[in-house]
Amino acid sequence: MDINVEQFREMCTKADADRDAGLTEPEDVEFFDDIRYGDAGEWNLMDICRPVNASGKLPVIVSFHGGAWVYGTKLTYRWYCMHLAQKGFAVVNPSYRLAPENRFPAQFEDINTVFEYILDNAECFGFDTDSIFAVGDSAGGMGLAIYANVLTNPDYAARFPVKPPEGLKLRGIGLNCGFYTTETDEQLTRVLLPEDRVQELLPLLYIRENITESFPPSFILTSTGDFLLSEPQHIIPVLEEKGVRYVSKVYGDDTDKPPHVFHCDIKSKTGRLANEEELAFFRSCMSSEGLPG
Repeated sequence: MDINVEQFREMCTKADADRDAGLTEPEDVEFFDDIRYGDAGEWNLMDICRPVNASGKLPVIVSFHGGAWVYGTKLTYRWYCMHLAQKGFAVVNPSYRLAPENRFPAQFEDINTVFEYILDNAECFGFDTDSIFAVGDSAGGMGLAIYANVLTNPDYAARFPVKPPEGLKLRGIGLNCGFYTTETDEQLTRVLLPEDRVQELLPLLYIRENITESFPPSFILTSTGDFLLSEPQHIIPVLEEKGVRYVSKVYGDDTDKPPHVFHCDIKSKTGRLANEEELAFFRSCMSSEGLPG
């Protein structure tokens, strides 16, 4: 289905403003805003938040935001990320370059630079680099799954145009209302990939085909009102085949149908529950290897 990018951005902007109306910055979160991590101006700024009363190094969560690759910034996700920080994590919330103005691999170059910044500035912000997690929703879930493959599949990584920093490991990931059958979505590939290189580059966006047994432990969530409700079923069999640890959750029921990316609505009881359970999964990924959980 074709979309008008400007109309889509306007629609999403209004919907997200309505979702977050009335929220204020929590007093128990320390907030560092507009940190420059790259050279692409406003698109390479990020926010970092930590719980105020925390001391020492904290596990880190990086947010790979959604928006069909054409929408979203760190401002869209600030309340959600501060909510995660309230639960005991240092949360990194970056903007990145959007399509179609910036085509693949610009978005992955930016996210990769974010992780480089985390490793290089761990002492300054109290990051525990042995406990790095990431969350991605919608297109960000797609992007995070691709990046996780780059980190864990050497053959695939050798073909991918972005080279992760040495020593980076994702201890766990949250794939939230994501899209994993990239090859079947002409709209996403047409807006993301350079128009004259779609067929050449499309295999680099395949997710299922490049998952190995080293793929990070994954919390996969969706909801009964999510138009991508069926998407997790395309990667779960592969995770099972490869022996990858995962938890899959569908929130809501026949009468309560939380919408796409409902977990970003921190005013929603169901959204808060989903986040709590995802963070509990992350903590289990730490404690399972003898780290604080």
